[in-house]
Amino acid sequence: MIVSASYRTDIPAFYSDWFDNRLDAGFVEVKNPYSRKLSLVSLLPEDVDGYVFWTRNPRPFLGNLTRIAKSETPFYIQLTTTGYPSFLEPSVPCLEQLKPALETLAADYGDDSLVWRYDPVFISSLTPVDWHLENFANLASYFHKLTNEVCISFTQIYQKTTKNSNVAANKHNFTWSDPTDEEKMHLLSELARIALENGLTPTICSQPQFETPSLRPAKCIDGERLGRISGASLNVKRRGNRPGCLCAESRDIGTYDSCPHGCCYCYANRTPEIAKKFLKEHNPQGSLL
Repeated sequence: MIVSASYRTDIPAFYSDWFDNRLDAGFVEVKNPYSRKLSLVSLLPEDVDGYVFWTRNPRPFLGNLTRIAKSETPFYIQLTTTGYPSFLEPSVPCLEQLKPALETLAADYGDDSLVWRYDPVFISSLTPVDWHLENFANLASYFHKLTNEVCISFTQIYQKTTKNSNVAANKHNFTWSDPTDEEKMHLLSELARIALENGLTPTICSQPQFETPSLRPAKCIDGERLGRISGASLNVKRRGNRPGCLCAESRDIGTYDSCPHGCCYCYANRTPEIAKKFLKEHNPQGSLL
């Protein structure tokens, strides 16, 4: 079983103590976000084929990764770094703050241990198309030294995305838009070209309408990558959860409404205030995040 931690929240940035305690206990409880049913997920080394960690800030989690590495359980990090203005991502550390931790990760665990995510591509008056081209090129010139893949996708405009983006736009006096598919395709093609010029494999997450020979579908939960890291192939099933998703079967141990980064386009929070309240009331000793 592959454990995903977590596309619903940022466990490495905010809940590293809780995760360490759950490793001690050997299990975690997870509440289904729809049925609310509780289930138990084993974290015993013999039951976990590998971990995929999703984060914007791995710094608080470096000690956890050292512990996991000593258990010889393979892992890698899906690292989202966009370099957006703080009005869009108010609590996300800038790349300069992250560089020492990222370079330590790459040096200690290799370039398979990190996947860079330029995700989502958000078009606004603060981040127009030309801004993305320059920004992505600058980031790619750095990340090609640390990883071999960049995952790109456009913002999915969910109801929560619209609401929170409108609140931020009104507060900070910017505008945002959802471009046409033709406009998205043009920008994604340019980003893929820049990635390839920097030695990065560009992939796209669950947006099959934008796939091209140079922009292939991503496998965000990637059993093959974990197998390369461990040195032994994993017997895992492919189980995508939406069209274009090539992810391997996994168990996610996070919960929605719990990531206080406050990104205006986030699909995982109803409001930033709810997530901040969750963190304040969080119990690091609890079996449930």
